[in-house]
Amino acid sequence: MRGRFISLEGPEGCGKSTQAGLLAAYLREHGLTVRMTREPGGTPTGEMIREILQHHASGEDISPEAEVLLFAASRAQHVARVIRPALERGEWVICDRFVDSSLAYQGAARGMGIETVLAANEVALGGLWPDVTLWFDLPVDVALTRVLSRGADADRFESETRAFHQKVAEGYRELAKRFPERIVRVDAGGNIDGVEKIVRTRLDPLLETL
Repeated sequence: MRGRFISLEGPEGCGKSTQAGLLAAYLREHGLTVRMTREPGGTPTGEMIREILQHHASGEDISPEAEVLLFAASRAQHVARVIRPALERGEWVICDRFVDSSLAYQGAARGMGIETVLAANEVALGGLWPDVTLWFDLPVDVALTRVLSRGADADRFESETRAFHQKVAEGYRELAKRFPERIVRVDAGGNIDGVEKIVRTRLDPLLETL
């Protein structure tokens, strides 16, 4: 039996990476084999591209067009080498960010347009979309406060302006309207335990299909 593909999306500081680990543990309690992965990254090639995208050491400005294609290149390798094979083995894949991040960040916030970014990712996806996407929705100011509280050096995206992050939030809202059968909103404003309960409630119907 083919596995299930769950992606987690949201702004910087929304807590999705923490929830990904908790979700993996919950699914394993149900006897499922779980593969956790992330984007950009997930493969050795993808991790090299991640480093360029997040901490570009040359200091050169990356154009929006190049940014879209770098993400798509990492995704193509990820789908071909990790995600699709895992699903075919019957594993459940939990991915911290997937194509919706490109649609929100590059399509909406960078102004490339959702249709343009979708077209750029067509080859990378090869028709593979998540079964469920959990969108961790959090007000922009709250999300940015959480990022600052980490005390670590901010990457290229965390360092963007509030206006940029507002456009990201608007992009996710647009995507939720566009893909209502796939994207499930999770209120990420509560504490870790409270958000985890919401995630379990949202995922239980999928578990019941087994």
